[in-house]
Amino acid sequence: MGGRRVATWRRRTPTGPHRRWVCATLAGLCGTLLLAACASGRLDGPVPKEFCAAGTLNAQGSSAQRNAMERWINAYQRSCPGSTINYEATGSGAGIKALVSGVADFAGSESLLEPKEQVQADVQCSGGRAISLPMVIGPVAVAYQLGGVPELRLTPGTLAGIFTGQVKRWDDPVIRADNPGTSLPPAPIHAIHRAEDSGTTETFTTYLAWAAPAEWTLGSDRKWPASGGSGAEGSERLAEAVRATDGAIGYLELSNARNEGLSVARIRNASGNFTAPSAEAAAQVVPEPRDDLRVDVDSGSRADGAYPIVLVTYEIVCDRGLAVDEVPLVRGFLGWAVSADGQELITELGFASLPESLRQRVAAEVARIS
Repeated sequence: MGGRRVATWRRRTPTGPHRRWVCATLAGLCGTLLLAACASGRLDGPVPKEFCAAGTLNAQGSSAQRNAMERWINAYQRSCPGSTINYEATGSGAGIKALVSGVADFAGSESLLEPKEQVQADVQCSGGRAISLPMVIGPVAVAYQLGGVPELRLTPGTLAGIFTGQVKRWDDPVIRADNPGTSLPPAPIHAIHRAEDSGTTETFTTYLAWAAPAEWTLGSDRKWPASGGSGAEGSERLAEAVRATDGAIGYLELSNARNEGLSVARIRNASGNFTAPSAEAAAQVVPEPRDDLRVDVDSGSRADGAYPIVLVTYEIVCDRGLAVDEVPLVRGFLGWAVSADGQELITELGFASLPESLRQRVAAEVARIS
């Protein structure tokens, strides 16, 4: 896979007025090292030496895993001199396209490869095939900007009605029914979706098609299937758009909602409880994986604290056929990410650790990469 074009990692500092001020101040005082720390929240590590390797990797894809990837990259590069890992949060669709065209060494995606994409990706793996390794599990939050409403509850049917444009105002009777005793303003709803092909969109629409089939008849897709609303590219820009728009609502990975200080709705789960997104709530809907390591989220879990909208991001990489100088770094970095310590490192961001049996299986697959 030599001869790839180098992808640029667009690292962004966390948003929100307070965090922007802190990052700017630290950058002025202490230079680039503290600026990198501010971007990830802290300087992490150390990474055990057995995972360390030198070289450069270029990857891209899922913006939902951007914060997890930044945390892992900062820890790895700090502990492993001579290593450079570039990750560009371009969205799952763009990441897959970069992989099959030979631009990316690995891609992050909530969507598994379609049959045609699998064939195209395998071409990049001399003597091997592209494998999809689950690495990041996290809740898809429904974030909103609505002054005077600190807590919002939504049933799946109401959520589907909002994103199809059938429910147009915040004081609509169906939203009032979900929120008895809450004063809701007679303001228009501004629904914001992902503008590009997105695994988070596929996760969200798959959930709506399953949980509210009468209200959501549009199926599931990486590309947003409904008319109306407005689009934003990437989880970070979607979060910024929700924060900047009174009456807005959108779907995004939880850590990005937290970065913007957004309120997130409680979603009614299969047991009838309205649950807020969290790492613990997400973990309750992740069953044992299939033999091919595909993780089928159980949105119908009746655990009281289960949160039903959960994404799984896969790192798609060649099992064999990588350039000789890339193999140690791919195995080292992905091995660190899927280690118990690597998984624990991202839980404070709102991600859930992989179940231990799954984590061990993925670690074994990473160790076989050659």
